[in-house]
Amino acid sequence: MYGRPTYQEFARSAFNQRRQLSKLSGECITQDILRSAHMELQRELTRSEYRWIAVGAAVIAVAGFARTYYLRSLFHGPALSPLVQVHGAAMTLWCIGFIFQTWLIEAGRVRLHMRLGAFMAVLAAIVVVLGEVLTLDGVARESRLHQIGRLHFLLGINTVNLLLFAGFVVLGIVYRRRPDLHKRLMVLAALTLLAPAVARIVLLFTRKPLPQFLAFYACFLLCVLIDTLRHRRLHPAFAIGVPVVVVAFHVSYLVVQTPAWMKVVTAHFG
Repeated sequence: MYGRPTYQEFARSAFNQRRQLSKLSGECITQDILRSAHMELQRELTRSEYRWIAVGAAVIAVAGFARTYYLRSLFHGPALSPLVQVHGAAMTLWCIGFIFQTWLIEAGRVRLHMRLGAFMAVLAAIVVVLGEVLTLDGVARESRLHQIGRLHFLLGINTVNLLLFAGFVVLGIVYRRRPDLHKRLMVLAALTLLAPAVARIVLLFTRKPLPQFLAFYACFLLCVLIDTLRHRRLHPAFAIGVPVVVVAFHVSYLVVQTPAWMKVVTAHFG
């Protein structure tokens, strides 16, 4: 009863042990494969979300400026000055470059991404300078006609818009070694540029300012929701950057409604 096991009993025990080990090994391998596939899927979703954000921003920009720039001939729009055409081309190049930059990161072309980043920084500076010059020129043109037109009010809002864009781009350059901050700051910069395009789309349905602001803020909210759900946390860049945009736009809107603002603008431009 307590003697040595027979050869058959020993063989059966060894076989059962091998089968259990094989089963456990197979389960571990299967779990590793599933875990690896899940991680790869998460990485792909994380990479592609910024590409689609960039594409979405470009679509909104084209839709907003279709009647006055991209499809102007179809809508019989007025002729554009050379400066406006250059500004529009610079904005278009920036949008295309932003999409291309996200693709380069997806493709692992980091060095080319960094080289192109220098060109994008120069392009952003051109967008800011031309945007402000065109706004000031529009205010001066209204003043020469002895009019207090929409550009008298938009001067403050457009200036804040361009300063926010420039600020996010500069911060993106400063934190270029921090990918988590860099990419989100550049997304904020791209979304900030959408303000005029979103306003033009909303103006097709209503001239009330509140829907314009809400539609513009919805672009930020959608991106923040996507990013937060993907990463299961609200990133500080969005937690700080989006409220800054909202406060800056609302404060500028309130300021340009005041008599003091109009007094300063009319005194400067005559």
